Amino acid sequence: MKDNYRFVAFDLGAESGRAVVATLQGGKIELTEVHRFRTEGLVMLGTRQWDLARIYEEMEAGLRKCAGEFGPDFDAIAIDTWGVDFGLLAKDGTLLGNPVAYRDKRCEGMQEYAFSKVPREAIYKATGIQFLPFNTVYQLLSLVKAQSPLLDVADSLLMMGDLLAYCFSGVQACEYSNASTTQMLDPWKRTWNDDLIARLGLPRDLLPDLVEPGTILGPILPDVAARTGINPKTPIIAPGTHDTASAVVAVPVAAGTENWAYMSSGTWSLLGAELDEPLVTDETLAHDFTNEGGVGGKIRFLKNIIGLWLIQECRRTWEREGHTIEYGPLTREAADSPAFVSKIDVDDPRLMAPDNMVETIQTLCRETGQPVPETHGAVVRCALESLAVRYRKALRAVDGMLDRKTEVLHIIGGGTQNKLLSQMTADACNVKVVTGPVEATTLGNVAVQAMSVGALGSMQEARDVIANSFELETFTPQNTAAWDEFSAR
Repeated sequence: MKDNYRFVAFDLGAESGRAVVATLQGGKIELTEVHRFRTEGLVMLGTRQWDLARIYEEMEAGLRKCAGEFGPDFDAIAIDTWGVDFGLLAKDGTLLGNPVAYRDKRCEGMQEYAFSKVPREAIYKATGIQFLPFNTVYQLLSLVKAQSPLLDVADSLLMMGDLLAYCFSGVQACEYSNASTTQMLDPWKRTWNDDLIARLGLPRDLLPDLVEPGTILGPILPDVAARTGINPKTPIIAPGTHDTASAVVAVPVAAGTENWAYMSSGTWSLLGAELDEPLVTDETLAHDFTNEGGVGGKIRFLKNIIGLWLIQECRRTWEREGHTIEYGPLTREAADSPAFVSKIDVDDPRLMAPDNMVETIQTLCRETGQPVPETHGAVVRCALESLAVRYRKALRAVDGMLDRKTEVLHIIGGGTQNKLLSQMTADACNVKVVTGPVEATTLGNVAVQAMSVGALGSMQEARDVIANSFELETFTPQNTAAWDEFSAR
């Protein structure tokens, strides 16, 4: 076995993407961000969509920088992205237009249309997946209902991570963790739920065979290798292509730890527990918890909660008004603002894609008879405290359904940089919070690559290496009585 390995991990989120080189040596992982680029989509002809050509161009540029800085030889390359969105390919492999973004309006009314064909409870019992209005099943159903001509020429459907891997490897495959976000998978058989797909009238022939995380798709395409300087023998690997699946691999939990939970914090907050089998009951349906596929045969039992999207969109609103404010100063203003003034229901659908997030938050406060936040700090404080209250509710639901008491909540991902929110979460949930690593998704992506090529032997070994490589921070509960009162308001 070699004493050092080098990988390229592409981690793409809804705002930005990055190419990161990871070096694994001496039981530690070192990350070097080589290229960062914008992924934020666009609206064209009334449709929210992802500019795939530009994203691909940026990824090639990232590979050129990797080869220029580190040389042509890497042990593997892998890509993770957000879930639910997809592209359609013709029989000859041609992409049929840009993938439509999940916040597009085409899904409006599609859940109700689906429930008219198959009852809501039956869909949940068949898939174990929570009801989000933009799940792949409703996006695809919208095409069927509209009799989209794309379906007449489409030969296959690839999720975003798989679509980009196809662009670099020429291999079409559907990785299990991302496929599970479609709400079309049988969580026990880990295959497409043909009965549900048929009852909804969806085109089953578009769905490729599933592959497990860690599958080697093939070498990088020769022309891509030539343009980027990457060794043409470099394998393209399917990690947990869904970013949360990769992130959960990087939870730095010690072997033997019981009653732990995780939250992947970023644009979205994904809070839950790691299970060996799906948990699909009337109670999990009532709480609308999901059973998504994970790495190593695990189930990501979690709740998808709106996250720092609230702050991202407020900042975007203020920028349009001519106020350029970085996240750090915004958080400090929030910390200096009065506590426990107003809170909003972060599950309100109006927060999904508002034209003006600040006005939407103010409207929600006004409608509930609470003081309306006016300053930047007050608005951000309201949003953060509301998130912490929602995390409290979700964690208590997890404990109730699993009949346990969480002893430690691991928060991973970019949201850990907001220490104010981390302390609020510890206080509101009355639980010890351990934060880090920030680059959890990238590290999970790298860990799966490393396991695939034999550099790491197991997911627990990967977690031990990650815990040994990055500094973690602990937050203990404070002022819990005030949070009890605020949450009950």
